[in-house]
Parts: sequence; structure tokens; C-alpha cells
Amino acid sequence: MTSSRRQFIRTGLGLAAATSLPLVAGCAAPAPVAPVARSIAPGAFRARLGAATITAVSDGAASSPLADGFVRNATLPQVQQALREAGLPTDRLTIPFTAFVVEHDGRRVLMDAGNGQFGAPTAGRLLANLGAAGIDPRSIDTILISHFHGDHINGLRDRDGTLAFPNARLMVPAPEWNFWTDDARRAAVPGAPSGDTVRRVFRPIAGSVVRFQPDSELVAGVRSIAAYGHAPGHTAFSIASRGQTFAYLGDLTNIAALFVRNPDWAVRFDMDAEAARLTRRRLLEAAVTGDWIVGGYHLPAPGLGRIVRRGSGYDFVPLS
Repeated sequence: MTSSRRQFIRTGLGLAAATSLPLVAGCAAPAPVAPVARSIAPGAFRARLGAATITAVSDGAASSPLADGFVRNATLPQVQQALREAGLPTDRLTIPFTAFVVEHDGRRVLMDAGNGQFGAPTAGRLLANLGAAGIDPRSIDTILISHFHGDHINGLRDRDGTLAFPNARLMVPAPEWNFWTDDARRAAVPGAPSGDTVRRVFRPIAGSVVRFQPDSELVAGVRSIAAYGHAPGHTAFSIASRGQTFAYLGDLTNIAALFVRNPDWAVRFDMDAEAARLTRRRLLEAAVTGDWIVGGYHLPAPGLGRIVRRGSGYDFVPLS
């Protein structure tokens, strides 16, 4: 995309018409500075977006052999071909984990909390990488959770129950809370993960957890975007500032080379594959139309970039 086209789109004049997503209107600048992702420490990248600072912080990664069924509606040879075209190994998958810190209007907001002490040996690096980036976990004042899969919530509490972010107000999507805390509803969904992780993390602090409705402003100009499908209450978050928009897409996509390029493919982790497909199409198209800077929990480093159209699908182009 040319820089002149980026500047035209970033004025924000066409965003509301292009998508019905409830984003905060930014103060349009005559010529917004194109965001750049700078490496500020091992495992951490930072970009300036209008008046907001976005820091992508790695929680590590997990690797496993590629198995038939990872993509539920594509054959193994099709998946291997897509990986080959992207220059990735065709026998193994490496899934990165990346949380995001948004600093805006005097607030420091963490989006998702990582694996903590419960993930793969190569995961659980969020606290160390926050420290390397100069962010004290005690300085996080708000945590927004996209959904309740373990790699997003296990980092809230250590094995001994200690809160990793003791001064943060914890905010979660109400539809996600209502599903995972209702054993009957969860049991009625074939293949739904156990609720053990949710009980371990949330039961001792249930009284202090803020449950928000989708498509609402949460804190410091950050809005929630209903993004259901991957999980019943899966939620994305956005902030607009000075004509630019950042959207954290959570688990909208898993391996970008597979599910951004082929948005109709369903990863085996999607709890409602058809709803996830429709959501993926909707938000990826909105990201192109609005020239958003996007972040995703499983996007490759630096975890920040843009979405561009590619044939019948899309591509993730990392910020540089």
C-alpha cells in the first residue's frame, strides 16, 4: 500500500462507513506519522500510535508436530502447501504467544495475561519480558481478557495463587464469563475444554472481576469488539488516536500463514468454526479498509502489523 493511500485512509473519514465496529473517534492529524515497531528488549517491540504507546511483549512459544486435523476443513497436503508458500516448515508448527500493553491517558492496560507457570517449557516468559521492557507488573492498572483459554488467563495467578498483577483491575467479557462458569452450558458444547483452569484462576477473585458487555468503552479510550466464534465470548479491543487505530485481535487467527491467508479455514481450537470464520472475514476486511495497525496473540514477531488483501484471502505484513 502506498504511503499516500495510507495517509488518506488514516484521516478516519471513511472508517465509520467502512465498518460498523464501534471504534473511538481519534483527533485527525494532517499527516499522521507511520507507526514503526522498535525492538526495545529481547521479546518486546514498541510502536507509537497517535497519543498511545503499544508494546508487544512475548510470552514465548510452543512447538509441536503438524498433524492432520489441525485445520479442520483442509487436507494435510493443502496445509503443507500453504506453509511451504510462506517459507515455513511443513512438518512442525510453532505458535507464538504475545500480549500487549497499551499506555494512554495515564493508564497502563495489559491485553491478555499469558501462560504463566502452566504452559510449555518455552512459554511463560511474559513477566520476564515485561521487566526487560521496563514495565513493572505492579504498574499495570487494568487487564483486559479476550477469552478464557488457558494460554490467555493462566498468567494471572501463580501455582501458589499469588496474583501476578496485584494492582490491576481485571475486566472480562460477560458472555465468556457466563459460558465458562455455567457447567451445564459448557458440558453441552462438544469438545469444549474443561472448566478447571477457569475455576482455578477466577474462583478466588470472582467478586472483584469486572464483567463487561461487548461493543462498549472500557478504559482510556479502549473499546471492546464482539469477535465470537473462537470462544463463546471471544472479544477484540481497539483504540483510535489522532486518526490511527490499533486493534488487538486476540485469537482471531492462529498461524497467520494459514488462517489470515485462508480465512475460511478452521483451526481445531475454534469452538464454533462457522462463527469464527464469519468474524475473521469481518475483522480482517475492516482492518484493510481502516488501515488498522493490528496485534494478535499468535501473530509472528513483532506481533504488530497491517492486513492486506491477497487473492481471496489476506496477508499479515509486520511493522518494520
